[in-house]
Amino acid sequence: MENQVLTPHVYWAQRHRELYLRVELSDVQNPAISITENVLHFKAQGHGAKGDNVYEFHLEFLDLVKPEEEERLNKLRLESEGSPEKSFYDTFHTVADMMYFCQMLAVVETINAAIGVTTSPVLPSLIQLLGRNFILFIIFGTMEEMQNKAVVFFVFYLWSAIEIFRYSFYMLTCIDMDWKVLTWLRYTLWIPLYPLGCLAEAVSVIQSIPIFNETGRFSFTLPYPVKIKVRFSFFLQIYLIMIFLGLYINFRHLYKQRRRRYGQKKKKIH
Repeated sequence: MENQVLTPHVYWAQRHRELYLRVELSDVQNPAISITENVLHFKAQGHGAKGDNVYEFHLEFLDLVKPEEEERLNKLRLESEGSPEKSFYDTFHTVADMMYFCQMLAVVETINAAIGVTTSPVLPSLIQLLGRNFILFIIFGTMEEMQNKAVVFFVFYLWSAIEIFRYSFYMLTCIDMDWKVLTWLRYTLWIPLYPLGCLAEAVSVIQSIPIFNETGRFSFTLPYPVKIKVRFSFFLQIYLIMIFLGLYINFRHLYKQRRRRYGQKKKKIH
């Protein structure tokens, strides 16, 4: 009796310009990946759902693979569950759609502040909304070269770490609950997380400057008689200054909030 062919779990993600496959195997050895006409062939030794075995699969595409696309399709990344370093580089492809949704939904917070639904000032909320959307949609979203960089993981991680406690605090406040530990975390964790988040955003901008220079994306030439080419990287350098200016404004706002909450009470003098 012939040995049964074991097939690993394969996750598929697709965008209009790229395909992304993730094979759920750990401790991978001797991976063999090839493309024949319109079929992707994969075979490797690794630890999967059926233990430590040889796993293989064949994935048929609807059309022939173009020679210039073969190299890109052949970049099938093997993720080991015990190797968090590798996952750094796949963060964007894994959670980008959710981040797009959350950041578009974040506009509601700014609108609520503008129309008086909440008592929060508009400027800090607007700075955070515009800054994060610029990083997500322009720096990461339009440049494929940025999407596989480790800085994406740190930006998304720090954004999420801040909001987990902030929005949990707001939800409990809506039902008149005050959990002291959560309240302290909401008014304290921003002290290290906001500067680290801004630093990660600044690193992503710095890393994107040579890419924008090389591709010429969003650069333009002024009309006659000036005819000067204005590189998008010039605006990115200005934006770097604005990142830390925004950090100062938001840091000052959050410090005032914390002081109102935990400020020392003045002792009465008899």
